[in-house]
Amino acid sequence: MTEQPRDVAQAMTADATIHLNPTIDDPDPFHDQEGEGFDLEERNALRRVSGIRTDLEDVTEVEYRQLRLERVVLMGVYPRGDDADTSLFELKALAETAGCEVLEGLVQRKDNPDPKSYVGSGKAQELRDAVLSSGADTVICDGELSPGQLRALEDLVKVKVIDRTWLILDIFAQHARSREGKAQVELAQMTYMLPRLRGWGESLSRQGGGAGGGSGGGVGTRGPGETKIETDRRRIRNRKAKLAAEIKLMKTARDVKRQERRRHAVPSVAIAGYTNAGKSSLLNRLTGAGVLVEDALFATLDPTVRKAQTPSGREFTFTDTVGFVRRLPHQLVEAFRSTLEEVADADLILHVVDGSHPDPEGQLQAVRAVFADIDAHQVPEVVVVNKCDAADPLVLSRLQRQQKHCVLVSAKTGAGLPELLQILEDEVPRPETLVRVVLPYAAGSLVSRIHSEGEVLAEEHLEEGTRMEARVGPALAAELATYLVA
Repeated sequence: MTEQPRDVAQAMTADATIHLNPTIDDPDPFHDQEGEGFDLEERNALRRVSGIRTDLEDVTEVEYRQLRLERVVLMGVYPRGDDADTSLFELKALAETAGCEVLEGLVQRKDNPDPKSYVGSGKAQELRDAVLSSGADTVICDGELSPGQLRALEDLVKVKVIDRTWLILDIFAQHARSREGKAQVELAQMTYMLPRLRGWGESLSRQGGGAGGGSGGGVGTRGPGETKIETDRRRIRNRKAKLAAEIKLMKTARDVKRQERRRHAVPSVAIAGYTNAGKSSLLNRLTGAGVLVEDALFATLDPTVRKAQTPSGREFTFTDTVGFVRRLPHQLVEAFRSTLEEVADADLILHVVDGSHPDPEGQLQAVRAVFADIDAHQVPEVVVVNKCDAADPLVLSRLQRQQKHCVLVSAKTGAGLPELLQILEDEVPRPETLVRVVLPYAAGSLVSRIHSEGEVLAEEHLEEGTRMEARVGPALAAELATYLVA
């Protein structure tokens, strides 16, 4: 990849301070919502070409290759009363993000999926007919299927079958860019794959040793030997242990950075919410972070941290996190726990929800369920309803009535962003310790730190130095103890 010019690279670093202070002279003081065009161009270059077939002669080999889906039929089983259309539409969006061409979608109303084959025998035959008539090579089920259900349904429809969990894992594998993100996704995939490995033919043959195995291996090698599938399982377990160790080391580095921000008393604001709600667009608008923006689910996975300032000049950090979704696979929650801790350790959460979505309340509920899993439900929350320019005014009014702290914005048009800045000014934690000091002019570095880390209430230049009244963090207050005045 071509190296970027030094000035461009410096502008994209996390250390660059963004001033969130709009002026009257500038009609649109906010940044553009689009991210890195080259990243988006690279991703689109890898999209599938319509018409390339991926079906296999033997569908039993699907577990041992990387999925490249194409022509698919969707299948969902929902209890009576559930909004099946919304759920199936989201599954369609997930499939298209993974690179599939969705041909048809089927729904069955049942209180619980069939324990043997996920769908009943009659619906399975209907699904088989849909596959034959449309020429599909894959069936995607809107749920997490057990290994037995996957095998039984494949036997009935005669094409490969994957579930919602593996589809989401495949999307994460496509979009992971950082070393940590790739390791987390691979760990989640290994965890999912381990109980679902299957063997046929030679996979079940044993590699014997010694007299029992028909070879002269000697003492310690006799016995029935190990089948290929047992070898695969052992390798997966070893790989999982190695990935877990690598992620633990990366978590240590992330913890060090987080502790450094705490030591300097820099407040943290996490931008979290449902996938494709516009979190990255909002971050770009507010900070010019240059994060990739795409109208797709899980377009960005790697967390982005940017330093910013409130309109009054107080510093804080913005953290853009991975998007959530209904029934987020528990394997991903566990694998990404170190990344999601950025949300749990934040001082304030901007919970972004898509106001134009058919079920924004469902999005809020799904995200808050993940907050509870990662112990982030106690963090103060501000609901940011994005895409208000495309939303139904009645829906927006309903959300404002339902949510305690709610602001309507549009990252596309800039509407509501000044109000959001004022909320940040009010809600971002302020330093707790009030100090009155006279600093000699030789201590200019302390004056600078008070401005950057604290909240200046009064400042006066005297003959003996700079007299300041400010609120600062405990660490800085300790350093200013020798300069305190009444």
